[in-house]
Amino acid sequence: MGWCFFSNSWYEPHFWHARRIQKNQLGLPFFVDIFLHFRVYTYLPAYYNQTKHMKKITTLIAAVGLLLSCNTVPSEKTNGTQTALPVEGTWKLISGTLVDNVKGDTVVTDYTNGKSFIKILNGTHFAFLNHDLSKGKGKDADFSAGGGHYTLVGDQYTEILEYCNDREWENHDFHFTLTIKNDTFVQKGIEKIDSIGVNRLNIEKYVRVK
Repeated sequence: MGWCFFSNSWYEPHFWHARRIQKNQLGLPFFVDIFLHFRVYTYLPAYYNQTKHMKKITTLIAAVGLLLSCNTVPSEKTNGTQTALPVEGTWKLISGTLVDNVKGDTVVTDYTNGKSFIKILNGTHFAFLNHDLSKGKGKDADFSAGGGHYTLVGDQYTEILEYCNDREWENHDFHFTLTIKNDTFVQKGIEKIDSIGVNRLNIEKYVRVK
């Protein structure tokens, strides 16, 4: 009875090939050499294909990771301001504290009693309006208003005051640190204008108007 071999894409082990490998260099019995030859050349192509497949998967994963890292967008607006703090909206001033850095005097004002002060912010600009609730009559009559544009980087908020009823305050920058928790907005910073002798710490506490 002779040996019957089938063609394979990797080799052509016909009967004459079996006769040739009978004289193997290792001196193995004929049937052992045939068995090993068949096992190696049968499973080697499958192993090769599996290796190629794994390399393709690895390459694909690396490419996807690179793509995701390139498309990661910082949490910033197009104008360079970060969106971490939700400042946009209308805010009502509840209390204000002014500490004179020269004299050391401290003045605390309750804005819920006899007056109303609001600040409005959109994506780039702010405005504030303040008036008494006695229609401008009496010793507590008061009105002030102003606005301009602002920058916000993290919790660092800078107002550039372009409009103000007190014209000496116009075209000055004021830097604050912001804290926003739920619907409470607190800004704290130095207001300094040498030309009019202003040098004070200003702390303002707002609540969001819904």
